[in-house]
Amino acid sequence: MSDVQKNRTNVKIYGTEYVIVGQESSNHVRLVASIVDKKMREINGKNTSLDLNKLAVLTAVNIVNDYIKLIDRVEELENELNREKG
Repeated sequence: MSDVQKNRTNVKIYGTEYVIVGQESSNHVRLVASIVDKKMREINGKNTSLDLNKLAVLTAVNIVNDYIKLIDRVEELENELNREKG
């Protein structure tokens, strides 16, 4: 058995209630859920004819795209910092 404490957090994403179980704090899980909800509403506002599955996939694609851009930017900054340390 695992000794890792798991937290249960109730969240609402795009009108649906979920119970998220994991090691992250409830505040962190609520923040993640709010970002997902906001992105889904943003995408739906631009294309109201999307069904829920397509909306969810487009939301995931958009969030991963943002994530990759941030990873790339961090790498650029780390490289710049390493060059300056030279």
